[in-house]
Amino acid sequence: MKLHHATKQEALRHLMAAISLLKSSDEAMGFFTDLCTPAELEAMADRWQVVPLLRKGIPYRTIHDETGVSVTTITRVARCLTLGSGGYNLISDRQEQI
Repeated sequence: MKLHHATKQEALRHLMAAISLLKSSDEAMGFFTDLCTPAELEAMADRWQVVPLLRKGIPYRTIHDETGVSVTTITRVARCLTLGSGGYNLISDRQEQI
């Protein structure tokens, strides 16, 4: 049975609430390893890996050559950094303060 849009939004809010309860990177690793496939984890790690490089102004092709992440993915992350909801920048700023 397919979930209705409102139910999907509620499920997403519940997931975000669950994620906000994680207290360490070890807890996050356990939760996300259970939640996601290896390919999904790799895709998220690829995106996150290029965030600091883009914030430093490193060219896309250089990022690709150094990381192996596709230029398409790098472009999507760059678009989120400038036009997204601010999540990448928020967490990047917090990590820089640690």
